[in-house]
Formats: sequence, C-alpha cells, structure tokens
Amino acid sequence: MAGGISVHAVDVARGRVAEGLAVRIQRLAAEGAPVLVAEGAIGADGLLHHPVARGEGVQEGEHEVLLEIGAWLAATGSDAPPFLGTVPFRFRVFDAAQHYHLPIKFTPFGFSLYRGA
Repeated sequence: MAGGISVHAVDVARGRVAEGLAVRIQRLAAEGAPVLVAEGAIGADGLLHHPVARGEGVQEGEHEVLLEIGAWLAATGSDAPPFLGTVPFRFRVFDAAQHYHLPIKFTPFGFSLYRGA
C-alpha cells in the first residue's frame, strides 16, 4: 500500500476489534492550531475507513492520533474502572509517499501502538 495513514484497533482484553472507537488524526504545526486530517470510527474489521488511508490529505510533518478509548470502553460495557481516557499518539510523517500503518492493541489499563507493516 502506497501513501496514507491507517489505524487498526483491537481490545485484546476481550479479544475483539474496537468497532465504533472514535479516532481523530491531526497534523501539528509549529505555530497555530492543529489541522484535522481525518475523523471517524473504527469499523467492524478493526480499521478506520477514511480517505487518509489512501494518502488523501497526508503531508510530511508531525501528526497526532487521538483515540477515545475510555469512552469506547464505557460504552461497550467494560467492567474495569475508568483508567484510560483519550489516548494520544504523536508520530512524524517523514515521507508522504510511504504508508504509515498504526496498529493499537489495548486493555482497560494500557496500550501498545507502533508503526506496523
């Protein structure tokens, strides 16, 4: 896959994709407000379906993904007390022609997010 930013989210504590998890991707500027690049919810296959995954709107520079894990856990009936809220992840797009796949695996108490293949 050429270009783009994709997000794949899995609740590993309950062994399921995070369908409905709200996600925002924004580009951060040295000055001024962040620029919204993508906004949506994780689909039934665990992916954020948005044109950004095909490269639309992706530019070089620092970006931030905001994942509303706390709200999703509460809405899906997690028995755990609230620990995580909005989970931010900052990363740098150093070549807009490359694809940046961001898989996140989480539980009510922690997460792992990295650049995948």
